[in-house]
Amino acid sequence: MLENLPDNYRAVVFGASGGIGAAMTQALTADPRCGEVWAGSRSGTGAQGKRRNVRFDLQDEDSIAAAAGLIGEGGPVHLVLVTTGLLHTGHFGPERSWRDLDAAAMAQILAINTIGPALIAKHFLELVPRDAPAIFAVLSARVGSIGDNRLGGWHSYRASKAALNMLIRNFAIELKMKRKLAICAGLHPGTVDTKLSEPFQRGVPETKLFSPDHAAQQLLGVLNALTPADSGQVYAWDGQRIEW
Repeated sequence: MLENLPDNYRAVVFGASGGIGAAMTQALTADPRCGEVWAGSRSGTGAQGKRRNVRFDLQDEDSIAAAAGLIGEGGPVHLVLVTTGLLHTGHFGPERSWRDLDAAAMAQILAINTIGPALIAKHFLELVPRDAPAIFAVLSARVGSIGDNRLGGWHSYRASKAALNMLIRNFAIELKMKRKLAICAGLHPGTVDTKLSEPFQRGVPETKLFSPDHAAQQLLGVLNALTPADSGQVYAWDGQRIEW
């Protein structure tokens, strides 16, 4: 499946209980070239076959560090996928105007969409091998593109993804100096039939509303086509690079 990674590669999926994360975990577990899959969630424990479950809380750095310590005992990690994300809760949704901005809601979205993935990178990029191919990939969004923004609105979500995209670029630059065969990339999955997109699916053509399994296969296919020269960019589900 991921032919640009070594045989028997080790993978970690953060957000493995979500729609896309669960589908990616299942696909990687089924890949005969993958030697081990760690599935990270807030309640993850136990193991089944080559799947190992690990607990983490995106807003608790100690839990992320503990997960890195546990997984790192088994050796280098060749694939890290961060599939977490927050767009709305029962208390707030995407803002239509600056009048809708709320400090607490904005802080929570930034904590989940930007700071959490950055802390995962802090602890897991250290586990990436120095002399073998590896991929660190994070779910981003087309709405995080500044150049592509022609509609406005969704202030907190757009800002959190734009900041995430800048971190992806920063991490890629640092990886190039320390781990030349590694790739750091953002992924835009399109509109996927999950809880995150459920309130916003009206008007989406049936052919553009993807199942989690289909989205996972598309995104893994995109990752399989990347090389270190592509590091630091954000790619859509169809392989097209998203402008900054």
